[in-house]
Amino acid sequence: MRSGIIESPLVVPEHGTDFSEAFAKGWQVLVWNDPVNLMSYVVFVFQKVLGFDEGKAKKHMLEVHEQGCSVVARETREKAELFCLRLQTFGLKSTFEEAES
Repeated sequence: MRSGIIESPLVVPEHGTDFSEAFAKGWQVLVWNDPVNLMSYVVFVFQKVLGFDEGKAKKHMLEVHEQGCSVVARETREKAELFCLRLQTFGLKSTFEEAES
């Protein structure tokens, strides 16, 4: 420490470190059926949060309604977590989990 300034340690990745797993789209976002939200609202949220067009949003909404859940995205862990949180902010029941290979 010099003159009140704290220096952070230099972190150098090991030679040959593989970062591909960090960016692999190995996480899926699931939306679960609930008795609260209207189907039209779920379609709206899918369009707003996930960028779906109306047809794709309706397809996933019907999957949620008829089968109990739908995998709406397969992303990196960070993006899956963000989508899940945003869907929850809009009142939808959603989770994310590691996708099966």
